[in-house]
Amino acid sequence: MSLLEVRNLSRHYGALKAVDDVSFTLEAGTILGFIGPNGAGKSTTMRILATLDVPTGGEVLLDGRSVVEQPDEARPLIGYMPDRYGTYDDMTVVEFLDFFARAYGQRGRPRVERVDAVMDFTGLMPLREKLTSELSKGMKQRVALGRTLLHDPRLLILDEPADGLDPRARIELRELLRALASQGKAVLISSHILTELSEICDSCAIIEQGRLLAQGPVAELLHRSAGAAPSTEAQLKLFVPDGKLAEALAHAERVLLVQPLVKSVSAAQDLVRVRLELDPGAAPGPQWVDEACARLLGALVREGVPVCAFHTRQLDLEDAFLHVTKGKVQ
Repeated sequence: MSLLEVRNLSRHYGALKAVDDVSFTLEAGTILGFIGPNGAGKSTTMRILATLDVPTGGEVLLDGRSVVEQPDEARPLIGYMPDRYGTYDDMTVVEFLDFFARAYGQRGRPRVERVDAVMDFTGLMPLREKLTSELSKGMKQRVALGRTLLHDPRLLILDEPADGLDPRARIELRELLRALASQGKAVLISSHILTELSEICDSCAIIEQGRLLAQGPVAELLHRSAGAAPSTEAQLKLFVPDGKLAEALAHAERVLLVQPLVKSVSAAQDLVRVRLELDPGAAPGPQWVDEACARLLGALVREGVPVCAFHTRQLDLEDAFLHVTKGKVQ
């Protein structure tokens, strides 16, 4: 049985369906990325899962317990980190975490040891006596994550935890989340940084206008984004004199569109993107991309297209998101 089961979840505000018949599952020891634009229903869904809102309909089961009907029993299993989480400016890091450990009912030596263990895990030990008001954005996020971990929850619900972090802080956060999953915790994380999610998530769920459009492993979603056929994207840059770009692009497009496996061509300034796709059901050889690109580049050179750079780009989670949500926005 899945640790978390969301069944036909809905949340309506009058005529607005913020969450509309959403269902998904989450296994222990895995990370699920929750993807969608602003207003898609991500935060509302997460608040319901965290027992901070009541659904209009549907059910949420956490380790077999109803989050809706038995919130007091579910809460000890949940660690919730909202997208905007404040700290108390007149407290040090250790005072802040100790305050919440007491609020969780921890007492005596076990409380002190738990606070120290959380600070050690999140890398906050060197900052234990520093005021939270003096911390960087990344360190404040670590404190917020530490507060979420104090009661050792089985399910972590993290709403935009990487928002505003610099590249180094995002890498460190990614490492922490992977370590938590390896401990057997289930992690539900939302983010607008799709490249981050594709690197850390075992699976993703895509939500748009309150409805869940797709869920599955990242590789499976990428496969769907290619229309269930193996595909890749080639990118080429043209070198042309000033004033000749439009003519060169038109010539390149004519050459490309008659080549085998080319499904679409688009251009932005001097950069041309070419979608190469095998027929659905075709069994690709181990080097089909290299072979197709070599043939494509040879044709461009023979036809006098002034190519100065050529490379392939692997499809990513952003491609999957754009494919799944295509035509869904109103």
